[in-house]
Amino acid sequence: MRLAERFDWGSRTYVMGILNVTPDSFSGDGLRMNAEGALDRAMAQARDFIDAGADILDVGGESTRPGAMPLGAEEEKERVLPVITALAAEFPDLPISIDTFKSDVAVAALDAGAHIVNDVWGLRADPDMGRVAAERGAPVILMHNRSRPNDVIVDQLGGSYLGASYDDLLADVAREMQDLAEGALAAGVEHDQIILDPGVGFGKTIQQNMALINHMDRFKALGYPTLSGPSRKSFIGRVLDLPPDQRVEGTAATVALSIVRGADIVRVHDTRAMVRVARMMDAMLRADPAGGDA
Repeated sequence: MRLAERFDWGSRTYVMGILNVTPDSFSGDGLRMNAEGALDRAMAQARDFIDAGADILDVGGESTRPGAMPLGAEEEKERVLPVITALAAEFPDLPISIDTFKSDVAVAALDAGAHIVNDVWGLRADPDMGRVAAERGAPVILMHNRSRPNDVIVDQLGGSYLGASYDDLLADVAREMQDLAEGALAAGVEHDQIILDPGVGFGKTIQQNMALINHMDRFKALGYPTLSGPSRKSFIGRVLDLPPDQRVEGTAATVALSIVRGADIVRVHDTRAMVRVARMMDAMLRADPAGGDA
């Protein structure tokens, strides 16, 4: 899939709905794919997201929550491939991304009908991932990630990664995001097939996460479309003292600010509500001061 042919960057905000097919998602919305009726429930959730106006569905089989146990490639494929196959058959024109950092999973998902590779390690966890994306002509979402699996805080609000050490948060993240893009280019991925994500929630403190959102325009200046993924994350829970399933208003605030600061895609759990937030923000940001009422 060619991003430039599918997405008109800058014309509006695109909403990516999160379809977790993992039983241990931090957000509490995951599906246990070996349970009876799980595929039907996943498809029902997908249809609801599409009906709500989602532009992309992101299918993930391995939780990236702090403290999650690693998952083997075969088990990850068992979780995601039935969903991707069913989505591609029912919605052939729908952009589908596979949320994985394993090249074996990416290959199988692309074969099953996925179009985009969403890698939380920016192609760096698996040395074959860049080659696979380039050979398949797949767009890639490259996320900045300095999280360390052993540096985790877990309390009644869930888990979060301890912040990494930054000399200058915005400059360091921007430089490292540029490095991710250059690594993808060196692997053969084309410039217009790259999307950058500053990695809200991954190796950043509460204040750093909020600063990244407030300065999304700094990363937009790198010359690539940008994705913001703050949905239901622990920094929202800690600011508002709320569990994941009560963070919709906090998520709405972070999504709105991300859009003001130039995010092209917002990745969300509460798709219907966030589509409405995105449409309202787009309408206000693009309002003609000289225009009258329709």
